Amino acid sequence: MECNGGFIEDEDVKAMLRGSYLQKIKSSSWMKSRFYKLQEDVRTVWYDSQKILKSARSQIFSIDDIQEVRPGHQSEGMQRYAMEIPTDRCFTVIFKGRKKNLDLVASDAKEALHWIDGLTKLKKRDSTMNKQERLDQWFQIHLQKADMDKDNKMTLNEVKRFMQMMNIHVDDMYAKELFTKSDKSKDGSLSGKEIEEFYKLVTEREEITTIFNSYSNKDHLMSMEKLTEFLRKEQRENATQEYAAKLIKSYEINVEARDDLFMTKDGFLFFLMSPEADIFNADHNQVYQDMTKPLNQYYISSSHNTYLTKDQIEGPSSIEAYISALNRGCRCVELDCWDGKNGEPVIYHGYTLTSKILFKDVIQIIDAYAFKTSQYPLILSLENHCDVEQQNVMAHHLKTILGNKLLTRTMDGKVPTHFPSPEQLKGMILVKGKRLNRLEDDESGSADEVSDEDEAADMEGGEEEKEKEKAKKVKLSKELSDLVIFCRSVHFNGFEDATANQVFYEMSSFVENKFNKLVQDTGTPFAQLNARQLSRIYPAGLRTDSSNYSPIDMWNVGCQIVALNFQTPGEEMDVYQAKFRENGFAGYNLKPKFLREKKPTFDPKNVQKGAWLDRKKLHVMIISAQQLPKSNMAKPRSAVDPLVTVEVYGVKEDNSQQVTDHIDNNGFNPMWNTSFQFDVSVPELAIIRFLLQDYDISSRNDFIGQFSLPLTSIQLGYRHIHLLSMNGDPLPSASLFVHIMIE
Repeated sequence: MECNGGFIEDEDVKAMLRGSYLQKIKSSSWMKSRFYKLQEDVRTVWYDSQKILKSARSQIFSIDDIQEVRPGHQSEGMQRYAMEIPTDRCFTVIFKGRKKNLDLVASDAKEALHWIDGLTKLKKRDSTMNKQERLDQWFQIHLQKADMDKDNKMTLNEVKRFMQMMNIHVDDMYAKELFTKSDKSKDGSLSGKEIEEFYKLVTEREEITTIFNSYSNKDHLMSMEKLTEFLRKEQRENATQEYAAKLIKSYEINVEARDDLFMTKDGFLFFLMSPEADIFNADHNQVYQDMTKPLNQYYISSSHNTYLTKDQIEGPSSIEAYISALNRGCRCVELDCWDGKNGEPVIYHGYTLTSKILFKDVIQIIDAYAFKTSQYPLILSLENHCDVEQQNVMAHHLKTILGNKLLTRTMDGKVPTHFPSPEQLKGMILVKGKRLNRLEDDESGSADEVSDEDEAADMEGGEEEKEKEKAKKVKLSKELSDLVIFCRSVHFNGFEDATANQVFYEMSSFVENKFNKLVQDTGTPFAQLNARQLSRIYPAGLRTDSSNYSPIDMWNVGCQIVALNFQTPGEEMDVYQAKFRENGFAGYNLKPKFLREKKPTFDPKNVQKGAWLDRKKLHVMIISAQQLPKSNMAKPRSAVDPLVTVEVYGVKEDNSQQVTDHIDNNGFNPMWNTSFQFDVSVPELAIIRFLLQDYDISSRNDFIGQFSLPLTSIQLGYRHIHLLSMNGDPLPSASLFVHIMIE
């Protein structure tokens, strides 16, 4: 459907274009009517803000900003403040990143449905657009904004304004040169075909033209045979002519050329912007790894203090944080449980001022969202501070709400000798926590005492104080204890003790500082522990701002549950999500074979000899970037000065980074043609990060975009990298063009 054509004939979209008065809900006392209207670009929604210090930007949101639209009372705000309002009048707009939900009430069910269905259709339209269509649409939107008098013509001043909007800082001479070349009618304005000519001049990609000309004929056409040659020679793909023909049929826009199995330069660009020419191996967007190995042979995507949306001291706790983590493929979430009012346990960060949410509400959300992104098992990591009565309530909620999804017995009812696989546990929810007895022991009695290993106490002091905490005993309910099957939490008394005295389903948690001490000299004992059992690592209590540690060192010794604060974007989360981007965000990644052996000998501090050693030279050429967003929206007239940093994360000797020069005043089509080389010893553990920043001579460079991926998922040859925002969401039109070679 066309953005500004047939699509706006849709009844739901027409209703949104007319606009509606919707009641915005913030609390039980703050419910105010605001006018919301879809703009003519069919890409943004404007609303009438009553803020005193409002800006034009603060009064709009883009369809791209929307994560999902939920009908009825399906948000925390709606459940708290709007349960008395008919459900068919209510809906919630969930935004990407940290932007707050928008809870809205329509005047009637029909109006609510127009907005629910209309926004959902527009979001679906955007998700099916290819990169070139997004670029064309992005270009058209900026043209419309630059056309101040809305006469569908462009004056020289409007051309200058347009180029500013597109993040290009040009002098008057260059703007005038482009304008004059396009103004065929010589009437001092551009319209119709002249605007198309201007578009072609602005979006001309010299680097693509150079590559295309190397494989095209005198008629500027690339044959199916030449495209096959390009794929084999440049992209290092084992391509057939049948595959080349399929690409031509998919991406060539000229009907005559397509029918004759030729590719024009425009078709070639469309192909290079497509998933087939992406730097990330498209096969790895699905589950492609063997999922039938024992559970401890996988890295597991894991969240720390999942309930928090901000810091660890005063930040709000929210069920939305669980939804966000689960939607991002997280397979181990944390529930910090405390006694609540009216016999109902609550979740919050103990010993702090963080807000509280009901345990029951969290379990209901987990039931609804557990398997929307991944079908593989979800682990509930319980940190239990409740008395026996409220522990029984917890057990009741887990069993009644989760039903058959909750794993309450071993796979065959017998005492197991090894972990089941993610495949066997598909659709199941496991409880990690304390257990009164081992699976092979006789039935335990009723409630009894177990050692209290309180992660929250980690905030309060040093090792001595924490050891005292370990010695404390708490009463554990039999009902809750019996729900712990394959993830029994035990205290760690050293590697030798674990080998001699622990069974495979017993596991320990390690604060990051303790982990670092244990691997200070060698990582081999930890790798051997992880070959038998599960281990969990979590951030130090001093990280009260919810900052993260790098997960790399933990993965290098095979730690499975490396828990990070999902609510905090940054380098660490970029690398974390890169690990799980591979294997289709299933939340389970098979560890390298050398970490899955019965008794691994791998030590990331000494990789000079062994099966893991596979020395590679990674060659990266940073060619160009396209349509970079402005890093500082407070300076609309300034263009960015982009630079690119390429970083390698892995074993210590592989860690490296190299940086391009910055390009002055060009975020639209900067060109570097800069080459780097990296030596990689253990490629199976390496992650590559491409970071774009806005250079600043007097302060820290501003973030523009990034993309990270495992070296094992990288595609060779000429590739586009489609950049992500700070929160990990796609930047609709921004990309980096590179050439990759590995030898």
